Amino acid sequence: MSINARIPRALLSLRLGVFVVMFIWTLDKFVRPEHTAKIFTNFYFIEGLGNLPVYLIGAVEAVILLGLLAGFRKRFTYGFVLALHGISTLSAFKQYLNPFEGPNLLFFAAWPMLAACFALYTLRDLDTLWALEKPNT
Repeated sequence: MSINARIPRALLSLRLGVFVVMFIWTLDKFVRPEHTAKIFTNFYFIEGLGNLPVYLIGAVEAVILLGLLAGFRKRFTYGFVLALHGISTLSAFKQYLNPFEGPNLLFFAAWPMLAACFALYTLRDLDTLWALEKPNT
């Protein structure tokens, strides 16, 4: 199989993998909005987030993630996911300073995910398999 055939397959696998992780995090906003409120307090210093704002954030994320899954408006959807995950990864900087304390070691999984988001965004024009947006559209 030529490299030109392998690249779209590899990018599709990245897109599906990134979607699964981000979608589960988005679903958590609807299933456990109080968990999201705690995350916003602990990592983003935004206190007092009620259920309605969490649901709205989740709804916006869900729509954008469906765009990512469909390969639609890639510059925006892939870029949004990269930015969102980048902010999330960097906001956990205290956990990286104490990797062997509590569950902090798990936070390091964010870095390969961030690399996948970056690769997907950077190579978005080559991500054509099962994508609504094709190059030059």
